[in-house]
Amino acid sequence: MSFIKNISPKNISDHELVLLYKKSGNLTVLGELYQRYMELVYGVCVKYLKEPETAKDAVMAVFEELVPKLQKHEVDNFKGWLYTLAKNHCLMQLRSVKNKHVLEFDTERMQLTEDVHLNGVMEKEEHLERLQDCMQTLNDEQRTTVTLFYLENKCYKEITELTGMEWNKVRSQIQNGRRNLKICMEQKTLNAGNE
Repeated sequence: MSFIKNISPKNISDHELVLLYKKSGNLTVLGELYQRYMELVYGVCVKYLKEPETAKDAVMAVFEELVPKLQKHEVDNFKGWLYTLAKNHCLMQLRSVKNKHVLEFDTERMQLTEDVHLNGVMEKEEHLERLQDCMQTLNDEQRTTVTLFYLENKCYKEITELTGMEWNKVRSQIQNGRRNLKICMEQKTLNAGNE
Protein backbone atom coordinates (compact mmCIF):
# COMPACT_ATOMS: atom_id res chain seq x y z
CA MET A 1 0.00 0.00 0.00
CA SER A 2 2.47 2.60 -1.16
CA PHE A 3 -0.28 5.21 -1.47
CA ILE A 4 -0.39 5.45 2.34
CA LYS A 5 2.88 7.39 2.35
CA ASN A 6 1.36 9.97 0.02
CA ILE A 7 -1.57 10.65 2.32
CA SER A 8 -1.05 13.32 4.94
CA PRO A 9 -2.09 11.64 8.23
CA LYS A 10 -3.31 14.98 9.58
CA ASN A 11 -6.04 15.02 6.93
CA ILE A 12 -7.30 11.56 7.85
CA SER A 13 -9.61 11.07 10.82
CA ASP A 14 -8.92 8.50 13.52
CA HIS A 15 -11.90 6.48 12.33
CA GLU A 16 -10.57 6.39 8.76
CA LEU A 17 -7.15 5.26 9.97
CA VAL A 18 -8.76 2.53 12.10
CA LEU A 19 -10.67 1.26 9.07
CA LEU A 20 -7.57 1.48 6.88
CA TYR A 21 -5.55 -0.49 9.43
CA LYS A 22 -8.27 -3.12 9.81
CA LYS A 23 -8.42 -3.52 6.05
CA SER A 24 -4.69 -3.53 5.35
CA GLY A 25 -3.12 -4.72 8.61
CA ASN A 26 -0.38 -2.17 7.86
CA LEU A 27 1.55 -1.29 11.04
CA THR A 28 2.65 2.03 9.54
CA VAL A 29 -0.98 3.11 9.51
CA LEU A 30 -1.42 1.96 13.10
CA GLY A 31 1.83 3.71 14.05
CA GLU A 32 0.58 7.00 12.62
CA LEU A 33 -2.65 6.63 14.56
CA TYR A 34 -0.92 5.62 17.80
CA GLN A 35 1.55 8.48 17.54
CA ARG A 36 -1.32 10.94 17.86
CA TYR A 37 -2.08 9.63 21.34
CA MET A 38 1.29 8.43 22.66
CA GLU A 39 1.50 11.34 25.09
CA LEU A 40 -1.99 10.51 26.36
CA VAL A 41 -1.02 6.84 26.83
CA TYR A 42 2.21 7.87 28.56
CA GLY A 43 0.26 10.19 30.88
CA VAL A 44 -2.15 7.40 31.80
CA CYS A 45 0.74 5.02 32.44
CA VAL A 46 2.62 7.52 34.63
CA LYS A 47 -0.59 8.22 36.55
CA TYR A 48 -1.08 4.55 37.41
CA LEU A 49 2.47 3.16 37.46
CA LYS A 50 4.12 6.25 39.04
CA GLU A 51 7.57 5.62 37.51
CA PRO A 52 8.52 7.23 34.16
CA GLU A 53 10.70 4.30 33.00
CA THR A 54 8.00 1.75 33.78
CA ALA A 55 5.50 4.00 32.01
CA LYS A 56 7.71 4.14 28.88
CA ASP A 57 7.85 0.34 28.80
CA ALA A 58 4.08 0.25 29.21
CA VAL A 59 3.61 2.62 26.24
CA MET A 60 5.45 0.10 24.04
CA ALA A 61 3.52 -2.81 25.54
CA VAL A 62 0.17 -1.06 24.91
CA PHE A 63 1.10 -0.61 21.24
CA GLU A 64 1.93 -4.33 20.98
CA GLU A 65 -1.39 -5.15 22.66
CA LEU A 66 -3.15 -2.76 20.29
CA VAL A 67 -1.96 -4.58 17.13
CA PRO A 68 -4.23 -7.66 17.49
CA LYS A 69 -6.98 -6.09 19.63
CA LEU A 70 -7.86 -3.32 17.19
CA GLN A 71 -8.41 -5.94 14.48
CA LYS A 72 -10.98 -7.72 16.69
CA HIS A 73 -12.96 -4.79 18.11
CA GLU A 74 -15.40 -2.32 16.63
CA VAL A 75 -14.04 1.07 17.65
CA ASP A 76 -16.01 4.25 17.06
CA ASN A 77 -14.03 6.52 19.40
CA PHE A 78 -10.37 5.46 19.12
CA LYS A 79 -9.07 7.95 21.69
CA GLY A 80 -11.52 6.81 24.37
CA TRP A 81 -11.01 3.16 23.55
CA LEU A 82 -7.20 3.55 23.66
CA TYR A 83 -7.43 5.35 27.01
CA THR A 84 -9.38 2.41 28.45
CA LEU A 85 -6.94 -0.09 26.93
CA ALA A 86 -3.97 1.75 28.47
CA LYS A 87 -5.68 2.07 31.86
CA ASN A 88 -6.57 -1.64 31.90
CA HIS A 89 -3.02 -2.58 30.92
CA CYS A 90 -1.64 -0.56 33.84
CA LEU A 91 -4.17 -1.98 36.29
CA MET A 92 -3.25 -5.52 35.22
CA GLN A 93 0.43 -4.72 35.78
CA LEU A 94 -0.33 -3.36 39.25
CA ARG A 95 -2.40 -6.44 40.11
CA SER A 96 0.39 -8.77 39.04
CA VAL A 97 2.84 -6.85 41.26
CA LYS A 98 0.43 -7.08 44.21
CA ASN A 99 0.13 -10.83 43.79
CA LYS A 100 3.87 -11.36 44.06
CA HIS A 101 4.87 -12.67 47.46
CA VAL A 102 7.26 -10.65 49.57
CA LEU A 103 9.53 -12.60 51.87
CA GLU A 104 10.50 -11.20 55.23
CA PHE A 105 14.21 -11.09 55.93
CA ASP A 106 15.77 -12.12 59.18
CA THR A 107 17.33 -8.99 60.69
CA GLU A 108 19.53 -11.05 63.00
CA ARG A 109 21.28 -12.55 59.99
CA MET A 110 21.86 -9.19 58.37
CA GLN A 111 25.45 -8.05 58.24
CA LEU A 112 25.50 -4.61 59.82
CA THR A 113 28.89 -3.28 58.82
CA GLU A 114 30.15 -0.55 56.53
CA ASP A 115 31.43 -3.27 54.17
CA VAL A 116 27.86 -3.83 52.98
CA HIS A 117 27.65 -0.28 51.63
CA LEU A 118 31.09 -0.53 50.04
CA ASN A 119 30.18 -3.83 48.38
CA GLY A 120 26.98 -2.26 47.02
CA VAL A 121 28.92 0.65 45.51
CA MET A 122 31.44 -1.73 43.92
CA GLU A 123 28.64 -3.89 42.50
CA LYS A 124 27.01 -0.81 40.95
CA GLU A 125 30.29 0.23 39.36
CA GLU A 126 30.81 -3.28 37.95
CA HIS A 127 27.23 -3.22 36.66
CA LEU A 128 27.81 0.14 34.92
CA GLU A 129 31.04 -1.13 33.35
CA ARG A 130 29.22 -4.18 32.01
CA LEU A 131 26.44 -1.98 30.67
CA GLN A 132 28.94 0.26 28.88
CA ASP A 133 30.65 -2.81 27.39
CA CYS A 134 27.31 -4.24 26.27
CA MET A 135 26.26 -0.93 24.69
CA GLN A 136 29.29 -1.28 22.40
CA THR A 137 28.06 -4.69 21.22
CA LEU A 138 24.85 -3.16 19.79
CA ASN A 139 24.71 -2.16 16.14
CA ASP A 140 24.83 1.60 15.46
CA GLU A 141 21.05 2.02 15.04
CA GLN A 142 20.25 0.11 18.24
CA ARG A 143 22.90 1.99 20.23
CA THR A 144 21.66 5.35 18.92
CA THR A 145 17.96 4.71 19.54
CA VAL A 146 18.52 3.15 22.99
CA THR A 147 20.72 6.09 24.01
CA LEU A 148 18.21 8.66 22.77
CA PHE A 149 15.20 6.89 24.34
CA TYR A 150 16.59 5.80 27.73
CA LEU A 151 19.45 8.19 28.43
CA GLU A 152 18.24 11.36 26.73
CA ASN A 153 14.51 10.76 27.36
CA LYS A 154 13.51 11.37 23.74
CA CYS A 155 10.13 10.12 22.52
CA TYR A 156 9.73 8.02 19.36
CA LYS A 157 8.69 11.04 17.32
CA GLU A 158 11.79 13.01 18.35
CA ILE A 159 13.99 10.01 17.56
CA THR A 160 12.44 9.64 14.08
CA GLU A 161 13.16 13.32 13.44
CA LEU A 162 16.74 13.08 14.72
CA THR A 163 17.66 9.82 12.95
CA GLY A 164 15.45 9.88 9.85
CA MET A 165 14.21 6.36 10.68
CA GLU A 166 10.53 5.45 10.39
CA TRP A 167 8.54 5.19 13.62
CA ASN A 168 8.21 1.39 13.45
CA LYS A 169 11.93 0.99 12.82
CA VAL A 170 12.72 3.17 15.85
CA ARG A 171 10.40 1.03 17.99
CA SER A 172 11.96 -2.15 16.65
CA GLN A 173 15.54 -0.93 17.18
CA ILE A 174 14.77 0.09 20.79
CA GLN A 175 13.12 -3.25 21.58
CA ASN A 176 15.88 -5.28 19.91
CA GLY A 177 18.57 -3.16 21.55
CA ARG A 178 17.00 -3.58 24.98
CA ARG A 179 16.70 -7.35 24.47
CA ASN A 180 20.31 -7.61 23.27
CA LEU A 181 21.53 -5.54 26.23
CA LYS A 182 19.66 -7.81 28.62
CA ILE A 183 21.18 -10.93 27.06
CA CYS A 184 24.67 -9.41 27.10
CA MET A 185 24.33 -8.24 30.73
CA GLU A 186 23.08 -11.66 31.85
CA GLN A 187 26.00 -13.35 30.07
CA LYS A 188 28.56 -10.95 31.59
CA THR A 189 27.04 -11.41 35.07
CA LEU A 190 27.18 -15.18 34.63
CA ASN A 191 30.79 -15.01 33.43
CA ALA A 192 31.73 -12.78 36.37
CA GLY A 193 30.15 -15.27 38.77
CA ASN A 194 32.18 -18.13 37.28
CA GLU A 195 35.52 -16.33 37.68
